[in-house]
Amino acid sequence: MSSSGTTTHDGTRAPHGQDTGHDTPGSGPGPVWSVDEHLEDILAAVRPLEPIELQLLDAQGCVLVEDVTVPVSLPPFDNSSMDGYAVRTADVAGAAEEFPAVLTVVGDVAAGQGAQPTVGPGQAARIMTGAPLPPGAEAVVPVEWTDGGLGDGPVSGMRAHSAAPEGASGEVRVYRPAQAGAHVRARGSDVRAGDRALSAGTVLGAPQIALLAAIGRGTVTVRPRPRVVVLSTGSELVQPGEPLATGQIYDSNSFSLTAAAREAGAIAYRVGAVADDAETLRATIEDQLIRADLVITTGGVSVGAYDVVKEALSAVGDPDDEGGLGAGGGVEFRRLAMQPGKPQGFGAIGPDHTPLLALPGNPVSAYVSFELFVRPAMRALMGLPDVHRPTARARLEAPEALRSPSGKRQFLRGRHDAAAGTVAPVGGAGSHLVAALAQADALIVVPEATTSVEPGAEVDVVLLG
Repeated sequence: MSSSGTTTHDGTRAPHGQDTGHDTPGSGPGPVWSVDEHLEDILAAVRPLEPIELQLLDAQGCVLVEDVTVPVSLPPFDNSSMDGYAVRTADVAGAAEEFPAVLTVVGDVAAGQGAQPTVGPGQAARIMTGAPLPPGAEAVVPVEWTDGGLGDGPVSGMRAHSAAPEGASGEVRVYRPAQAGAHVRARGSDVRAGDRALSAGTVLGAPQIALLAAIGRGTVTVRPRPRVVVLSTGSELVQPGEPLATGQIYDSNSFSLTAAAREAGAIAYRVGAVADDAETLRATIEDQLIRADLVITTGGVSVGAYDVVKEALSAVGDPDDEGGLGAGGGVEFRRLAMQPGKPQGFGAIGPDHTPLLALPGNPVSAYVSFELFVRPAMRALMGLPDVHRPTARARLEAPEALRSPSGKRQFLRGRHDAAAGTVAPVGGAGSHLVAALAQADALIVVPEATTSVEPGAEVDVVLLG
């Protein structure tokens, strides 16, 4: 975290606490940070996690830190893509239903089988999908193009070997010709030995795990998924499923932020709600540091008398606090020129300098803050070069102009229609409107200098999901 100050309009740095010209009317003393300044400060402090070697399934969702080269061609041998008969093309060149080619069956070739029979002139070998093409054979004719050795016209499949072992011998009638290589998966047709299978920076999903397994890699070196601890604050918060008393509300923030962290690729731990007591909060956070690469708090960062996060962590940073929260350097609380999400906190705590982002308590403010600041920090921990959500330009569809406060970048929930190139607002601007948030798939961005956006105007949108 930068502690030297905030950026002024001329690009210089001003000490924190000194007016930089960013303040909005009635915002109180001290600097107001822009969205970009706050994010820049976070990303400058977050370092990618150290690489580790993991078994394949443990590496799912992680980011490769090195290129993976193919050690052996895939497939490693010519093999059949169909259940049928391996043949020489000359023997079936003129085959037709009226004049079938009659071939002698010299044996079976099954997947995983060692020795294979050699297919000579006038011969065929019954072959299964994935089995190696036997010596002498040039193509495979599907069993549906044959009589299956039964002599009664085309068949739809083979009888099980255990029920009819005689199918590996006798004669087979072939009713269609086949070109060389027909229904044969050639050696190296997928990837060849020495090819680059995956590049550094690839996020390992199921297809990538499949490729690594197919080329024989049992482990890979990756940056691990970040471990994110999420806790909300507020004595009024009750766990879902429990009865509400007067003045209480359900804790939704810890659920939404934990889910968002998991969707973004983290191993996320939900601690739940902590009462408005500074010492309890400090102790809870300190207990969680053993399993945290990043800590997220929500609530208690504004200017009220019960804003416990600010109370508990503002004093953190004592250099004599060896091994405690203050060993990381401390947390700074800021006001941002944005709506929703004006109050924010950021710093490093504990002996490992674990990043902590303190988000507002209003549900929409917390979620928007996660998308703008926490998600990029998580992707930086993963070592991904692109930490941002995709954006697009869209035409505003609204019954009336959108209003936005001067000097603040506003983020409104919206529904984006990519095909039509439009976006429509969902719900109002209130930071408590969770129902509207559940219907949104984009954030409509209104710049700081814009106070009104007319219907039909082009706007920037941040695409969610």
